[in-house]
Amino acid sequence: MQKKDESISKLVHSPKKRLSLFKEIPTNEQGWVLLDLSKHLQKDILKKLKDDEIVELLHYIDPDDVTDLLQNLSKKRKNKILEDLEENIKEKVEFLLRFDPQTAAGMMNLDYVLVEKDKTLKELSKVVKTHEKNTGKFPTILVTEKGNLIGELQGHVIALYGAKEKVSKHVRKVPTIRYDKREKEVIQEFKKHKHGKIVVLEENKSVLGIIYSDDILQIIERHTGNHLYDFAGLKKEETIHDSISTKVKNRYKWLIVNLFTTFLAASVVSYFQETISAFVLLAVYMPIIAGVGGNAGVQSLAVVVRGITLKEIELENGKKIILNEMITGAVNGFIIGVLVAAVASILNQTPLFGLIVGTAMFVNLIIASFFGTLIPLIMKKLGRDPATSATVFITTATDMCGFFIFLGLATLILF
Repeated sequence: MQKKDESISKLVHSPKKRLSLFKEIPTNEQGWVLLDLSKHLQKDILKKLKDDEIVELLHYIDPDDVTDLLQNLSKKRKNKILEDLEENIKEKVEFLLRFDPQTAAGMMNLDYVLVEKDKTLKELSKVVKTHEKNTGKFPTILVTEKGNLIGELQGHVIALYGAKEKVSKHVRKVPTIRYDKREKEVIQEFKKHKHGKIVVLEENKSVLGIIYSDDILQIIERHTGNHLYDFAGLKKEETIHDSISTKVKNRYKWLIVNLFTTFLAASVVSYFQETISAFVLLAVYMPIIAGVGGNAGVQSLAVVVRGITLKEIELENGKKIILNEMITGAVNGFIIGVLVAAVASILNQTPLFGLIVGTAMFVNLIIASFFGTLIPLIMKKLGRDPATSATVFITTATDMCGFFIFLGLATLILF
């Protein structure tokens, strides 16, 4: 494992020597190393390898992993490499390539055997040995009745019970999912059952494949990374290795949107120029009001986005959630407001000024919680990703409202 990690580290940090370093890895390990690299690096290495080199390394990995790597190639080159694969691998890969990679069928593995429930363990043993001989792996054993799945049989049963024992006596349930369900639905099913595998079924309930927990965990990790990109307004395909022009192209649009929204917040401040000129101290506390409000909004956003992902909330039934978040914001606002009021009063020897700062903080945290909950629900209702750059709009709302309340109170009380 340590040697593999060292190889990956070298490939990541040595772009000029990447191809030569990759070729130094034993052929039977190259495919597994590739699978642990980012999509960007997979494409970079595969593009530079010759077709016969790719074919050779693909023979040492599972058909579902072969399918994942081939997705990085152009259609023409993919078909050419497919023709050169061994027939048993080629047939499975062509089958897997028929499906959308972001569905249950696109995630599945073909490392399983089917056995009718009225078969004996002796008959099952022969099927398992044949599979092991062909693939080098012990398969998952799925039990059927007239072609329809009824459960699975644990491998140790073959060793523990007599050869004449019926398979039907040792069947246990296994979670299933339809082949066309999206990744998020697969993850939800996995979380509900906490099982080591999920069986993928065709429309007619026949078995198509099987998804193992390690594959699902990889998807969960990728989704976590994607959510971070969503919050920042970045495209999911951007990586640290992209060129400067690609990074600029991916980012400048949302930065322009952010610039526009920042001008909106600045326009609110401009209405209170006289107040700020008379009480310059107000400018010192404005970033504090805006910063804490923005953070409170993002906290609500994170909770709501998770609820949307798990299908626990939507705009139609979100009133209670919005109210709960606003009450939470009020309690937090009171706590933070008292603290900032005390600090402002002590530092500036002006209790009245401390009261203004504390009140503005209290109200702004309620507003931040409101927008942090409402904005992702509205985006979801509009068919947009609820996490995509929502922070820009939430920050704008809290900045505008926070500045207006803070400077408005100062104008009313101090003038």
